[in-house]
Amino acid sequence: MSDDPFTLFDSWYAEAKQSEPNDPNAVALATADAEGRPSVRMVLLKGHGPDGFVIYTNRESRKAGELAANPQGALLFHWKSLRRQIRIEGPVSWATDEESDAYFASRGRDSQLGAWASEQSRPLDSRETFEQRFAAMTAKFEGQDVPRPPHWGGYRVKPTRIEFWQDRAHRLHERRLFVREDGNWSEGLLFP
Repeated sequence: MSDDPFTLFDSWYAEAKQSEPNDPNAVALATADAEGRPSVRMVLLKGHGPDGFVIYTNRESRKAGELAANPQGALLFHWKSLRRQIRIEGPVSWATDEESDAYFASRGRDSQLGAWASEQSRPLDSRETFEQRFAAMTAKFEGQDVPRPPHWGGYRVKPTRIEFWQDRAHRLHERRLFVREDGNWSEGLLFP
């Protein structure tokens, strides 16, 4: 096994892409508000590397508000078919506008229009209202590229801790914990 957490992540992630039937990039994102009340939801990983793990969302959503108040996050990948988990913790910052623009341009047109139509985390009176907003955005951008909304973009979790968990017989699981201090990674092998 690799002594570099990002190389190990790449290896496990590649295996998950081959074995997981749906969304191997699905990851639970945990945040907490200014009072420390936690919240967790599933998102999709859209980029990763030594500089961090990137997801995209409406920056006016509940998760965005929590990250503005408390810019720390935790990610949890669970690949059931592989019987593996990866936990990642660290500070969260915005991805660059260039990264957000590039990713937004790669999305399907309807997903781009949905980002304009959605007021994520805000209640609506009916599904019909949302569908009317979507239709209005479809008409507004007909015949042209859909630009990234100013309220939509990426977030990067820069890990200070990465834990790899592997199921073992008799619940004698194996855990490898990598901790970053002063820019360097140290590792320890953990057991339940």
